[in-house]
Amino acid sequence: MLYLAVGYGLGSAGWGLMAPDPHHASAILERVAEVALLISLFSVGLKLGLPLSSHHWRLPLRLAFISMMLTVGFITIVGVFLFDLPLGAAVLLGGILAPTDPVLASDVQVDEPCDRDRLRFSLTGEGGLNDGAAFPFVYLGLGLLGLHELGSGGWRWLGVDVLWAMLGGFLIGGVLGALIGKLVVYLRTRHQEAVGLDEFLALGLVALAFGVAQLACASGFLAVFAAGLALQRVKEHSRRQKAPDKGPAGLQGKEAHLAVATHPNHAGAYMMQAVRGFNEQLERIAELVIVLAVGAMLPYANVDWPTIIFLALLFFVLRPLSVWLGLLGASVSGDQRLLIAWFGIRGIGSIYYLMFALNHGLNGPLAELIITVTLAAVSASIILHGVSVTPLMAIYGRRQARKSQIAPADNRRQETR
Repeated sequence: MLYLAVGYGLGSAGWGLMAPDPHHASAILERVAEVALLISLFSVGLKLGLPLSSHHWRLPLRLAFISMMLTVGFITIVGVFLFDLPLGAAVLLGGILAPTDPVLASDVQVDEPCDRDRLRFSLTGEGGLNDGAAFPFVYLGLGLLGLHELGSGGWRWLGVDVLWAMLGGFLIGGVLGALIGKLVVYLRTRHQEAVGLDEFLALGLVALAFGVAQLACASGFLAVFAAGLALQRVKEHSRRQKAPDKGPAGLQGKEAHLAVATHPNHAGAYMMQAVRGFNEQLERIAELVIVLAVGAMLPYANVDWPTIIFLALLFFVLRPLSVWLGLLGASVSGDQRLLIAWFGIRGIGSIYYLMFALNHGLNGPLAELIITVTLAAVSASIILHGVSVTPLMAIYGRRQARKSQIAPADNRRQETR
């Protein structure tokens, strides 16, 4: 919220030190938002330490695909009837606003790879998955507006933009993340090479996964997320031991770090610890830059009553309804279901898709309306969720602590009986 306010003050409504017109600055804003999103998706992948075979993945998968598709459909309906948008523009608006944000949602994400909390894991996994899953709907909206090739009967969109983009992205990122992670650990443990410069390992893997996926017409976002997941799994080969803060006795400074980094039991965990720390710092810098830009762009948003009504529907009706339908039959507590429904945070992903659409020919009154709604939605999300996240998560934490205390007591009573 502070970044947003400072950005607004630096913009044309305040000191006028920066005035990023969405139309004229869309190319650079798209690139900056893209880099920020890639860094965040890689970071999210590094945080999720559970294997894909774990049942914990069922909730984020349902949220990222079923709930997100429902959200796109609901936004499309509201866009047609409330704003009188053509179908293509309404679908495009749904694709822009449906994905939740992996950057601004850090306070509700898992803190450690071993975190098993259903709420945190679900929101983290959803944020990592649905940015890539939303891209086909952005393409569909642009295609219905005549700004993207869908193919005869939509075959190209379905085959390339949907199926291959998702499957190819996961495959490319997973393979590259696993290969590079294992190669680095092998070089360190067997040959004492490739030690240090873990920052460049993170940047290089992000760039490589994204670049190869783009060349293969697959989803670069899903590839980077999958690369983070695969790199996280490499440490499992280090006997699941956390890298110690100090080296072996008698060694200090550089020698101690070298001993830990090349030890067969610690090399993978040591690498992950260094990569995660650097990546989280980059993520914070990217968050600062993008939210400042959003604040500076707010004077270009002409918010009116239909926009306010839309925002109220988005946060209080459409997101909760899509989550409720997407999680039907899931074993989720009432507290967790309510918080998942509320924390549908919109942010950098929506800014990226907006700039992507502008750079692909979206213009005129439709562009002005979508710019206004997107900037208003992201700003409202930063404020509403920013104000509510600390007290709500504190209440949730206390309730979970009480439940964890009650469960052992119940078990002891049952054993006594």
